[in-house]
Amino acid sequence: MAKLSFGAYPHMLGFEQLEKLLKRTEKSSNEGYPPFNIEQTSDRSFRISLAVAGFSEAELSITLENRQLVIQGKKHQETVTKIFLHRGIATRQFQRSFVLADGIEVGEAFMEIGLLQIDLVQNISTNIIQKIEIKTQQ
Repeated sequence: MAKLSFGAYPHMLGFEQLEKLLKRTEKSSNEGYPPFNIEQTSDRSFRISLAVAGFSEAELSITLENRQLVIQGKKHQETVTKIFLHRGIATRQFQRSFVLADGIEVGEAFMEIGLLQIDLVQNISTNIIQKIEIKTQQ
Protein backbone atom coordinates (compact mmCIF):
# COMPACT_ATOMS: atom_id res chain seq x y z
CA MET A 1 0.00 0.00 0.00
CA ALA A 2 1.39 3.41 -0.93
CA LYS A 3 1.90 5.80 1.94
CA LEU A 4 -1.05 8.14 2.22
CA SER A 5 -0.71 11.55 3.80
CA PHE A 6 -3.54 14.02 3.89
CA GLY A 7 -1.00 16.84 4.39
CA ALA A 8 -0.51 16.74 0.62
CA TYR A 9 -4.21 17.59 0.17
CA PRO A 10 -4.80 21.00 1.82
CA HIS A 11 -8.50 21.06 0.84
CA MET A 12 -9.26 17.92 2.85
CA LEU A 13 -9.75 19.17 6.38
CA GLY A 14 -10.26 16.96 9.42
CA PHE A 15 -9.20 13.67 7.84
CA GLU A 16 -6.23 13.05 10.15
CA GLN A 17 -8.24 10.43 12.06
CA LEU A 18 -8.87 8.56 8.81
CA GLU A 19 -5.14 8.41 8.17
CA LYS A 20 -4.55 6.94 11.64
CA LEU A 21 -7.38 4.46 11.14
CA LEU A 22 -5.93 3.30 7.81
CA LYS A 23 -2.51 2.72 9.41
CA ARG A 24 -4.06 0.69 12.24
CA THR A 25 -6.12 -1.39 9.83
CA GLU A 26 -3.16 -2.06 7.54
CA LYS A 27 -1.33 -3.79 10.41
CA SER A 28 -4.16 -6.25 11.03
CA SER A 29 -4.85 -6.95 7.35
CA ASN A 30 -1.34 -8.18 6.51
CA GLU A 31 -1.98 -11.58 8.10
CA GLY A 32 -4.01 -14.03 6.04
CA TYR A 33 -5.80 -15.75 8.92
CA PRO A 34 -8.64 -16.33 8.99
CA PRO A 35 -9.52 -16.15 5.32
CA PHE A 36 -12.56 -14.06 4.45
CA ASN A 37 -14.88 -13.06 1.61
CA ILE A 38 -16.73 -9.81 1.02
CA GLU A 39 -19.73 -10.14 -1.24
CA GLN A 40 -22.29 -7.64 -2.46
CA THR A 41 -25.73 -9.04 -1.63
CA SER A 42 -27.76 -6.17 -3.16
CA ASP A 43 -27.27 -2.62 -4.43
CA ARG A 44 -26.85 -1.35 -0.88
CA SER A 45 -25.84 -4.36 1.20
CA PHE A 46 -22.73 -6.45 1.74
CA ARG A 47 -21.71 -9.55 3.66
CA ILE A 48 -18.37 -10.33 5.26
CA SER A 49 -17.79 -14.08 5.70
CA LEU A 50 -14.90 -15.34 7.83
CA ALA A 51 -13.83 -18.99 7.90
CA VAL A 52 -13.87 -19.74 11.62
CA ALA A 53 -13.97 -23.55 11.70
CA GLY A 54 -13.36 -24.81 15.22
CA PHE A 55 -14.59 -21.64 16.96
CA SER A 56 -17.89 -21.38 18.83
CA GLU A 57 -19.99 -18.22 19.04
CA ALA A 58 -18.77 -17.73 22.62
CA GLU A 59 -15.14 -17.63 21.42
CA LEU A 60 -15.82 -14.85 18.89
CA SER A 61 -16.47 -11.15 19.42
CA ILE A 62 -17.49 -8.36 17.07
CA THR A 63 -17.11 -4.70 18.01
CA LEU A 64 -17.59 -1.42 16.17
CA GLU A 65 -15.68 1.63 17.34
CA ASN A 66 -14.99 4.81 15.39
CA ARG A 67 -16.14 3.24 12.10
CA GLN A 68 -13.75 0.29 12.58
CA LEU A 69 -15.33 -3.17 12.67
CA VAL A 70 -13.14 -5.55 14.67
CA ILE A 71 -13.68 -9.31 14.75
CA GLN A 72 -11.69 -11.32 17.29
CA GLY A 73 -11.43 -15.01 17.96
CA LYS A 74 -9.89 -16.52 21.06
CA LYS A 75 -10.01 -20.25 21.83
CA HIS A 76 -10.62 -21.35 25.38
CA GLN A 77 -7.95 -23.64 26.80
CA GLU A 78 -9.01 -27.25 26.47
CA THR A 79 -8.90 -29.25 29.69
CA VAL A 80 -8.50 -32.55 27.85
CA THR A 81 -5.09 -33.01 26.24
CA LYS A 82 -5.46 -34.27 22.69
CA ILE A 83 -2.78 -36.07 20.71
CA PHE A 84 -2.89 -35.00 17.07
CA LEU A 85 -1.37 -37.14 14.33
CA HIS A 86 -1.94 -34.24 11.94
CA ARG A 87 -3.18 -30.75 12.81
CA GLY A 88 -4.34 -28.83 9.74
CA ILE A 89 -7.22 -26.81 11.20
CA ALA A 90 -5.84 -23.59 12.62
CA THR A 91 -7.58 -22.42 15.77
CA ARG A 92 -5.15 -19.75 16.91
CA GLN A 93 -6.46 -16.44 18.15
CA PHE A 94 -6.99 -13.72 15.57
CA GLN A 95 -8.13 -10.18 15.00
CA ARG A 96 -9.52 -8.86 11.70
CA SER A 97 -10.39 -5.19 11.14
CA PHE A 98 -12.48 -3.48 8.49
CA VAL A 99 -12.93 0.28 8.08
CA LEU A 100 -16.53 1.21 7.34
CA ALA A 101 -17.44 4.36 5.44
CA ASP A 102 -20.00 6.78 6.80
CA GLY A 103 -23.46 5.45 6.11
CA ILE A 104 -22.47 1.77 6.40
CA GLU A 105 -24.32 0.13 9.27
CA VAL A 106 -23.70 -3.31 10.76
CA GLY A 107 -26.74 -5.56 10.53
CA GLU A 108 -26.93 -9.04 11.98
CA ALA A 109 -24.13 -11.54 12.53
CA PHE A 110 -24.61 -15.30 12.52
CA MET A 111 -22.72 -18.59 12.20
CA GLU A 112 -23.44 -20.91 9.29
CA ILE A 113 -21.47 -24.04 8.27
CA GLY A 114 -18.21 -22.86 9.86
CA LEU A 115 -18.52 -19.30 8.55
CA LEU A 116 -19.11 -16.17 10.60
CA GLN A 117 -21.43 -14.01 8.49
CA ILE A 118 -21.74 -10.26 9.13
CA ASP A 119 -24.27 -8.27 7.14
CA LEU A 120 -23.66 -4.60 6.33
CA VAL A 121 -26.17 -2.10 4.93
CA GLN A 122 -25.38 1.17 3.18
CA ASN A 123 -27.87 3.89 4.09
CA ILE A 124 -28.83 6.43 1.46
CA SER A 125 -27.38 9.79 2.42
CA THR A 126 -29.27 12.96 1.69
CA ASN A 127 -27.53 15.91 0.14
CA ILE A 128 -27.61 18.76 2.68
CA ILE A 129 -27.21 22.33 1.51
CA GLN A 130 -26.60 24.90 4.19
CA LYS A 131 -26.42 28.66 3.64
CA ILE A 132 -23.81 30.38 5.81
CA GLU A 133 -24.54 33.95 6.80
CA ILE A 134 -21.69 36.44 6.47
CA LYS A 135 -21.56 38.81 9.44
CA THR A 136 -19.93 42.22 9.47
CA GLN A 137 -16.97 42.66 11.85
CA GLN A 138 -16.98 45.85 13.93
